[in-house]
Amino acid sequence: MKTSDFFYNLPENLIAQTPLEPRDSSRLMVLRRDSDTIEHKHFYDIIDYLEEGDCLIVNDSRVIPARIYGVKDDTGAKIEFLLLRQLDGSRWETLVKPGRKAKVGARFTFGDGLLKAEVLEVTDDGNRIVDLTCEENIYATLDKIGQMPLPPYITKKLEDQERYQTVYSHELGSAAAPTAGLHFTNELLDRIRAKGVSIGYVTLHVGLGTFRPVKVDDVTKHKMHSEHYELPKETADLINATKAAGKRVIAVGTTSCRTLESVAAMGEIKPCDGFTDIFIYPGFEFKVLDGLITNFHLPESTLIMLVSAFYGYDKTMKAYDTAVKEQYRFFSFGDAMAIL
Repeated sequence: MKTSDFFYNLPENLIAQTPLEPRDSSRLMVLRRDSDTIEHKHFYDIIDYLEEGDCLIVNDSRVIPARIYGVKDDTGAKIEFLLLRQLDGSRWETLVKPGRKAKVGARFTFGDGLLKAEVLEVTDDGNRIVDLTCEENIYATLDKIGQMPLPPYITKKLEDQERYQTVYSHELGSAAAPTAGLHFTNELLDRIRAKGVSIGYVTLHVGLGTFRPVKVDDVTKHKMHSEHYELPKETADLINATKAAGKRVIAVGTTSCRTLESVAAMGEIKPCDGFTDIFIYPGFEFKVLDGLITNFHLPESTLIMLVSAFYGYDKTMKAYDTAVKEQYRFFSFGDAMAIL
């Protein structure tokens, strides 16, 4: 398949700039894998489509205020860092603007000295491996000097930083939110549990590789950036028990989906952690997923390719055309679809 096969026309006014209140008031398109039906609901209606014994798998990663602004030590030139992921100890992979100022050995200061950085190497794709030093915990420092790394298509200021976090976010480490989960409120989750639906947690720290444009025409030639994941024992046991009972495993978001299918690709579902660069596109054989809740994604992105793999290419593109005609809100703060 060609990357251009996944293009669709999206009017700019349909790109959601602010989140809706309450969280679960966004719209929900409900799709069936075994039919062509399309239903238009609200997200709080998701409970009507869940059955006792099903399990929802959510990504509990928490976005860090990863965008920091500083100066180059020797010249005072302004610099912007976007911390992508912690490699080990004080070493981080980082996106730097402007990159020409960040050669190996260059040193920078952020937050009037609260954080120092030195460039250790330049990666093949132009990112920087940097050494970060600060007097206190790095995450506490970032809370003081960092900004939430909203995607570039969101141009309005976010008044409440927690609106770019899921209500169940816990494990610090993402450079972007797992946005399908933004629709859930604690009250809705309580109602879902009361219906007999279990909720399991995985962690996948979202890097910008998930959103990196596909620059090759042949989809199969695209290489995904690797991201760290963890599947705990409680979640592995829950998935196996759900499958054994003949019930559904429903992933909330493409990140949860990629975590589950990465683990399944190695054999049985069991506790593990590591890095995954799994790329799911049409032709992929799903081993775990019975359902997917996800937002509406960018044209020609790896995410719309993943949805097409699960729901079918023709039906996915039809659903997106319908979403545009019906004035759904798109991307991170937009509406959602449930494929069941």
